[in-house]
Amino acid sequence: MQSDELNQEQSLRINQMAFPRRTVIAGMGVAAALAAGSALFSRTRASSASGGSGSPAVKAASATVPTGNVPVGGGVVLGDVVVTQPSGGDFRGFSSTCTHAGCTVSDVSGGTINCPCHGSKFNLDGSVHNGPASVPLAPRSVSVQGDSVVVG
Repeated sequence: MQSDELNQEQSLRINQMAFPRRTVIAGMGVAAALAAGSALFSRTRASSASGGSGSPAVKAASATVPTGNVPVGGGVVLGDVVVTQPSGGDFRGFSSTCTHAGCTVSDVSGGTINCPCHGSKFNLDGSVHNGPASVPLAPRSVSVQGDSVVVG
């Protein structure tokens, strides 16, 4: 009989130490949520330190193109920027990312900056000519240095 009492006592101790399955699963969920929150907090702090605004730092676009390569009443797409010349000597710079769905505009022709994805067109001043985009292209600073247009 003593052995039965000993087995019951050991069984009771084991049961008191064991956690119910739900408790273990809930604890794992809390730990995962804390880890994800910590990672997000670290990323936000790093962004704040580099950009100062709390949003991720965005590298400014930059490009250089000879003034003669930017036609009056037209423009050129240079990677992540677009350079236009709506009228003689009036150079403008914009992000080449379409504000509708984030595609890269493909060309400047027919007096508009054209996006191949959904047909958005932008005027040479970056404003929307026709949608589906409803927001102008993001402007970039432009300067003429000698016979070149410098964006960025």
